[in-house]
Amino acid sequence: MIPRAEGIVVEVGFGSGLNLPYYDAARVKRLVGVDPDGTMLGLAGPKCRSSPFDVECLRAGGESLPLADACADTVVVTYAFCTIPDPEAALSEIRRVLKPTGRLIFIEHGQAEGPRCRRWQERLNRLWGRLAGGCHLNRDPLGLIRGAGFHLIEEERRRFPLPFWQLGSHHAGVAAPAG
Repeated sequence: MIPRAEGIVVEVGFGSGLNLPYYDAARVKRLVGVDPDGTMLGLAGPKCRSSPFDVECLRAGGESLPLADACADTVVVTYAFCTIPDPEAALSEIRRVLKPTGRLIFIEHGQAEGPRCRRWQERLNRLWGRLAGGCHLNRDPLGLIRGAGFHLIEEERRRFPLPFWQLGSHHAGVAAPAG
């Protein structure tokens, strides 16, 4: 999914820049990596400096992106909706910074499809969040994305294998602002 990002790209939940090698330098004009954790952004520094395209790192949460309206062609979010304290606000911000023709590329884990695994996610969620940086096992990323006024252009769903069953379903896709 990430190689499909193009133009001006904003990555929410940039962290240490782990996704940088997956971007297609022929398609990306500039990347703005946004993350609330300054330590993680510091770790991203060397990767950003050696990138074949311009990379700017901004310390901010997804709920309040310090960017102009309609400035991004693509927003990328990978495994971040689970930890963002207010994912609805973050998706509203993503819509705000995306151009009307822009695309949201996402890769997330979320609520399990089966009731048995879903019950275990509910039971483990609070402890898991404390151990995994605020990660919520039981969020519904597709519901959040649709609820924020996006329509899914493409979506792929898989179950995590053992021993990662508690992560539920894996979702990858592309969405666009509706209307």
